[in-house]
Amino acid sequence: MKPLLALLVAAFLTQPAFAETPREKANIDTVRAFYEAGLNQKDFGAARRYMGDHYTQHNPNVPDGLDGFKAVVAYLRAQAPQSHSEIKAAFADGDRVILHVHAVPAPGDRGSAVIDIFRLDHGKIVEHWDVVQPIPAEAANKNTMF
Repeated sequence: MKPLLALLVAAFLTQPAFAETPREKANIDTVRAFYEAGLNQKDFGAARRYMGDHYTQHNPNVPDGLDGFKAVVAYLRAQAPQSHSEIKAAFADGDRVILHVHAVPAPGDRGSAVIDIFRLDHGKIVEHWDVVQPIPAEAANKNTMF
């Protein structure tokens, strides 16, 4: 192999497959802080500072808007005070942040695997989608969900 070609191949193979921009890193940090404040600490006031003036909710089981998220936090505080969501991975693509989460409603519960997608506008969360998959007692394969 010619030296230049070898150098280019080596450079390509050692580069990460996905490199975040500073804005994407900031968006991930914002979503992580929001998630910790709102879902784990169950503190709407603390989570609110990461949200924009409007909040579009795409989960059909959750009311739309800031008041809808406030109701989710109040529900968690009252009905699932020991719930905890562990972010296993976070990715960004521009103003969208994707989380892979293990959500556990109570200690000892298997919980669910969750994919959350957030859209940010000027560094504030303004939109949310999610897909939730309960973790079964037995799997058809030996792979984990995380």
